[in-house]
Amino acid sequence: MSSIWAVFAALTFLGCSPHSSLNAAPHSLIDRQATPQTIALFEHMSQLAEQQIMFGHQDDLAYGLHWWNEPNRSDVKDVVGDYPAVTGWEIGGLELGHQVNIDGVNFANMQAWIKQVFLRGGINTISWHIHDPVSGASSWSNQSPVEQLLPGASHHHQLLAYLDSFVAFNQQLFVVNEFGQQVHIPIIFRPWHEHSGDWFWWGKGNTAEQDYIALWRFTVHYLRDVKQQHNLIYAYSPDRSRLRDSHFTEDYLWGYPGDDYVDIMGIDNYWDMRGEMDQQLAQQKLASFVFSTEQLSKLAHQHGKLAALTEAGSGRLEYPPMWTEILLTGLQANTWTKRMAYVLVWRNSNLDKEQREQFFTPPPEHPSAPYFKRFYQDPMTLFNADLPPMYRAP
Repeated sequence: MSSIWAVFAALTFLGCSPHSSLNAAPHSLIDRQATPQTIALFEHMSQLAEQQIMFGHQDDLAYGLHWWNEPNRSDVKDVVGDYPAVTGWEIGGLELGHQVNIDGVNFANMQAWIKQVFLRGGINTISWHIHDPVSGASSWSNQSPVEQLLPGASHHHQLLAYLDSFVAFNQQLFVVNEFGQQVHIPIIFRPWHEHSGDWFWWGKGNTAEQDYIALWRFTVHYLRDVKQQHNLIYAYSPDRSRLRDSHFTEDYLWGYPGDDYVDIMGIDNYWDMRGEMDQQLAQQKLASFVFSTEQLSKLAHQHGKLAALTEAGSGRLEYPPMWTEILLTGLQANTWTKRMAYVLVWRNSNLDKEQREQFFTPPPEHPSAPYFKRFYQDPMTLFNADLPPMYRAP
């Protein structure tokens, strides 16, 4: 038995049940050696979530609907005059040694943009559509390899190699701050996401719950304890479409690795926002959104975690008032729904490169743009210029 696995086995199998609560102060990081900047960020997020919500956008600096890799460009900024508070990045393909990710974004450029976001006071989050280490298939595979990736199994070495590729990427995320200090940029890291669905090889239906839990726990242990990556905030994010209203808690906690392994309890929620709708359907969507957000908030509170809408939105904004009539109204519905740390909408596909219209924030001429501006102007929402110094202790 390897030393890594010996430590991991003790952590995993001598502890509490997967759904037990950690007896610690609410909103404390699971990494007791987290960098000062990571601690400060998390403390600010905890305080802000009591009254306001940060807005985020995937790939915001990399490209937009009608542009690619233009300095300081942002589809969000083009409409409201400010950058998002949170910027999401995708590292799928990194594990294969590729120079660009699954959407064609160069990894070296991505590292530069992550630094740019940090230096102007914004927040970075990373997701990973990781290829199957056993078959080589993409994330969107119904193979069942997880059991083969765990310590002692046939392809564990391949999982380690993939995780090491992220470590190498993460080790490049150092900058010198305004005080002349070398700082490891804090990252909200969101691995193994949307596992409540069956579209990814690590998801429900393709893997057993105990194997998913073991995969998550080993990932945290390896990055935090073995590789000493102390700039990471770990976000857990099932998909809303597979969370039944009648069994919300049960469905949400399927695969939950335990409070010692999660900092943020999130939801990827397109289900309550997307699609064409009339006023009646919009009211139904609003009620569903309020329900799911409230349930998430209560669960996060019970577990001493931050809550967030880790992915959200509508890919063509077919219902233009979605920003105000569903998203903003839903977030303002009650004291529970107001406790989201951030909402991140997905990316605006580049029309020339992808030949499809997918945009989660509107172009200036779109009928949804005026509603997005109202969302931006509301005192509850925070964009980049609204943020306090997130990396200094509050």
